[in-house]
Amino acid sequence: MSWRRGDGGVARRWVLLLCTGSFFLGLLFTDRMWTLPEVTEVARPNGRREKEDELTAGDCNSAKVNVKRDYREILQTQDTHHAVWTLDKTIAKLETELSAARTLQESFLNGSPVSEGHKGSDSTGRQKYLMVIGINTAFSSRQRRDSIRNTWMPQGIKRRKLEEEKGIVIRFVIGHSAISGGIVERAIKAEERKHGDFMRIDHVEGYLELSGKTKTYFATAVSLWDADFYVKVDDDVHVNIATLGQILSNHVKKPRVYIGCMKSGPVLSDKDVRYYEPEHWKFGDQYFRHATGQLYAISKDLATYISINKRVLHKYINEDVSLGAWFIGLDVEHIDERRLCCGTPPDCEWKAQAGNTCAVSFDWKCSGICDSVENMQWVHNRCGESEKSLWISSF
Repeated sequence: MSWRRGDGGVARRWVLLLCTGSFFLGLLFTDRMWTLPEVTEVARPNGRREKEDELTAGDCNSAKVNVKRDYREILQTQDTHHAVWTLDKTIAKLETELSAARTLQESFLNGSPVSEGHKGSDSTGRQKYLMVIGINTAFSSRQRRDSIRNTWMPQGIKRRKLEEEKGIVIRFVIGHSAISGGIVERAIKAEERKHGDFMRIDHVEGYLELSGKTKTYFATAVSLWDADFYVKVDDDVHVNIATLGQILSNHVKKPRVYIGCMKSGPVLSDKDVRYYEPEHWKFGDQYFRHATGQLYAISKDLATYISINKRVLHKYINEDVSLGAWFIGLDVEHIDERRLCCGTPPDCEWKAQAGNTCAVSFDWKCSGICDSVENMQWVHNRCGESEKSLWISSF
C-alpha cells in the first residue's frame, strides 16, 4: 500500500514521523529547562569562587587562629595593665621628687635654713628611714626642749646612731620670726650650733598659724627624708620611741595610713573659750573623727599628698582638725591607737606594769604634760622605757 502525498508534496508518513519526533524532542527540552540546579551549582565568577573556596578550606583552621589571637590579646591586656601600674608608680615618684625640689627651692629662696646634712641632697640614693619625728616647738620654749633632750630624745652620737641604725630621725621643728635677724633668731641659731637638732621650715611662727606650720612641716620633711612615716608631736609630751616604732612598723605595708588617738567632740562656737572654731558653722555640733594633736603619724603617701596640694588645702584654726579635714574624701585608713592616748602617772605606770607600755603620755586637761618643764623627768622616770629597749628593738 503506498502513502499519498499531501498538498505540499510531503508524504504523509514523513509528516507523522516529524510530528512524533517533535513531540518527544519538546518533552526532552522542557525537562532540561525546568530542572533547577542546586544552590552550590549556581554559577559564580571565577575570582569570587576562588576566594570562597579558600574561606571554606580555612574554616578548619579559623578556630585555632581565633584561639591564638584571643590568647595574644589576653597577654597584651595583662601587659597593658602592668604598664599602666608601672606608669602610675613612676608618676607618683616623679611628683614626690618634684614636690621635694620645689619645697627645697622655696626654702632657699625665702632664706629659711636647712640642715647642713641635707643641703644639695636629692631624692635618689637617699637612706630609707622608718619615721621622722618632728617636735613642734616655739622660740620661747627653750626649757621645754631641754627637758626633752634630758629625757626621751637621744643626744649627740646616740642621735646619729639612731638615724643610721634604726632609721629614726628626731628634730625640733621651728620656722622663723616675723623680724628677720632679731634676738630670737640669733638665739635659735646659737642653740642649733650647740645641739644640731633643729629642722627649720619656711613658716612665720605664731600660735594661730599652727595649721600652716603643720602643712609646711610635712611638705619639708618628705622632701628631706625618705621615710615610711612622718610624726608630729608637741614639745610638752613624753614619747617612748621604741614603743612608737613598734606600733608604726606594724603598718609599714599600708599605703595611706593616719594613726593617732582618734577623738570627736563638740565644735566650740563661743569666742571666749579656748579652741574656739571661727568656722564652726561648717561642722555642725560635732567634729568628725580625727587624731588628737599631741601626737599623730601619717604614711609617706599622705605626706606627699600634703606636699603636692599644700596651696589648696584649707587651714582651720585648730591644726588637728585641719589634718583630719585634709583626709576626708581620700581612701585613708584611720587607726585609733590607744597607746597614743595615755595619761601621766599613775595611768601610764599601771599600763606599763600590765605589759602594755604607752607610746605617748600627757595630761588631757593641759593638752600636754602639765608644767612639763618640771614634770617631764618625773613622767620619764615612772613611765619611760629603758634605753636598752630602744637599741635591741627590731622594727
